[in-house]
Amino acid sequence: MKPLDPDRSGYCLLIQTVCGGVTPYERDGKGNPIVYDSLQDIQRVFVEGIIERMEEFLAGKREFTDAMTIEEYITEVCVYPDGLVGDSEGNLFRTNA
Repeated sequence: MKPLDPDRSGYCLLIQTVCGGVTPYERDGKGNPIVYDSLQDIQRVFVEGIIERMEEFLAGKREFTDAMTIEEYITEVCVYPDGLVGDSEGNLFRTNA
């Protein structure tokens, strides 16, 4: 892992996709990766997503295995002065700013 040397650091939810590789799981209305300032903030969002899936299962809207499958993960990122978002693995995510 490479150390992060950010202009601004934070946390993103990422997901490994078959066709697109690693990509942000959440984006804002402009298509920019959502970056959380604190680990606790993103952990809360992550858990809320899990709870939502479980509630959908209980309501009969989702299969059990689908509700239990968690593909997204939390990682530390840095936001460069040009708005580019990167993680410690060298993945870079463009912004639409």
